[in-house]
Amino acid sequence: MADKANKEVAEEKAAKKQEETAVAEMTTEETQTEETKKPVKEVSLKESNPEKFLADFNWHNYEEGIDPIDDGKLEEFEKLVAENFVDTLDDEVVEGKVIYITDRDAIIDINAKSEGVVSLNEFRYNPDLKVGDKVEVLIDVREDSTGQLILSHRKARTIKAWDRVNAAHDEATIVNGYVKCRTKGGMIVDVFGIEAFLPGSQIDVKPIRDYDVYVGKTMEFKVVKINHEFKNVVVSHKALIEADIEEQKKEIIGQLEKGQVLEGVVKNITSYGVFVDLGGVDGLVHITDLSWSRINHPNEIVELDQKLNVVILDFDEDKTRIQLGLKQLNPHPWEALGEELKVGDKVKGKVVVIADYGAFIEVAEGVEGLIHVSEMSWSTHLRSAQDFVNVGDEVEAVILTMDKEERKMSLGIKQMTPDPWTDITKKYPVGSRHKGIVRNFTNFGVFVELEEGIDGLIYISDLSWTKKIKHPSEFTNIGDELEVVVLELDVEGRKLSLGHKQTEENPWDKYEDEFAVGTKHTASIDEVVDKGATIKFNDDIVAFVPSRHLEKEDGSMLKKGDEAEFQIIEFNKEFKKVVASHMILHKEEEAKIVKEAVKKQAASQEEAKTTLGDANSALQALKDKMDGKK
Repeated sequence: MADKANKEVAEEKAAKKQEETAVAEMTTEETQTEETKKPVKEVSLKESNPEKFLADFNWHNYEEGIDPIDDGKLEEFEKLVAENFVDTLDDEVVEGKVIYITDRDAIIDINAKSEGVVSLNEFRYNPDLKVGDKVEVLIDVREDSTGQLILSHRKARTIKAWDRVNAAHDEATIVNGYVKCRTKGGMIVDVFGIEAFLPGSQIDVKPIRDYDVYVGKTMEFKVVKINHEFKNVVVSHKALIEADIEEQKKEIIGQLEKGQVLEGVVKNITSYGVFVDLGGVDGLVHITDLSWSRINHPNEIVELDQKLNVVILDFDEDKTRIQLGLKQLNPHPWEALGEELKVGDKVKGKVVVIADYGAFIEVAEGVEGLIHVSEMSWSTHLRSAQDFVNVGDEVEAVILTMDKEERKMSLGIKQMTPDPWTDITKKYPVGSRHKGIVRNFTNFGVFVELEEGIDGLIYISDLSWTKKIKHPSEFTNIGDELEVVVLELDVEGRKLSLGHKQTEENPWDKYEDEFAVGTKHTASIDEVVDKGATIKFNDDIVAFVPSRHLEKEDGSMLKKGDEAEFQIIEFNKEFKKVVASHMILHKEEEAKIVKEAVKKQAASQEEAKTTLGDANSALQALKDKMDGKK
């Protein structure tokens, strides 16, 4: 019994001690949290209801040495944990606070049992990240090999990105983006973790010459286009700048006047002109308004970022297109041209442009004269201007015409040499022989150049005595050398008639006797044509045989390749025409036989007639004698 009593006393002391400890802890906590409150003495359960106390006493915690905790406090703690503590098993995006930044990482407090780590590479778009900033993260790895909680800001941004991008587009808000790299036609920008496209034309209001200077920079952008189907986002930095300078632009445009001289900066250079920034508004100086002299490209006159004065030439009603001029700031070179310069004077200049019809020569800065191709050579055979001069050549010419009001000048270079036609009758008299170069063909003849400026024409009929030529190209080629004879000379008309066949004897003179009408020759049928056939006696003589004259003695017709005897029935030296016949040979023989038969028959009849007449005469004489008349 004693042992039992001792045990009860010990339990009572332990319970009392536990109660006192709990009260002390609660009192301390209340003192720390509510310094202004005074401690309130509570009546213990042991004192109020000892039986219930013993019945509800946690003997396990007592044996394990665990201090008792009030259930209310425990429930309150569990409530706070549920509200604030982050479950690292979930894949939800949570908000954390930057509590420390190292050289490589950012330490983020997400109210978990340990802080998480995020690589600073994920904050390239935000180089101003500092301690205390709130960021969105996603738990990437709950614990690495060292037990460290690994977070991902990039993944969190990607999850929330499309909601934010859509909101920025709908609300036209400004967003920050990190320029990651350069690509074809523009840049790739990180916006909320999404790779957006920044076109080159949308980087700035002025053309960008070096895209690389923007790589690695964080800039402000405006979301201008979203393609939800292909997940494409287009942003613009230019739109923000344009909004800022719009008011400035309106003010500048409103003050513009024709003839006004303004200072500007060369913004862009193209092949057709120069764009000049007048302080928020652009104007164009066309290439023809840059200099009084002819230029090939604007960069010969100006360079990028160059400051220069320009004059306003014109602008449209809305004043959105402004035409500027640079050369108009100086007087026209024609106005400064000396009065002593007149027609007939010799001038030197540089070839600046070559056209099919001639070449333009700059005799002074901004003063050009035209040398027509006809004034480049005394030759009447016109050629290309490139055959005489090239761009950049220094030439000397004579002023032929000049109109200062129209600002036109015509020049000539052939006048620098004597006219070859001056003594043409001495150099090229009629009947003289010469050699020339074939320069051109026509349907009716060949132009032959005897020397520079002296051209003559050989008619197609004067090329050959024997060949029937349809086009000069059948006989000769351009560039060939031909021997010619001067047939006619017209000094006033500058015309020279030449002949080539006249350099040789006319073979038809001897053919006139050899192939005279009635002569007989043996040959083969060369070709069969529509109305007959042709036979080739030699290289020069090709005779025509009419169809009916191809008939043989047996009534059949001669064919191609058949060899037979022919008789010339027509020979015309003037028109080089020869006609032959085979039929006439056997027809002529038949006619001869018939003629001889007829002649023989006639002779027989005459003889018979003579014999009968003599008999009649004798009878008549006998009768007369008998009648006594004689």
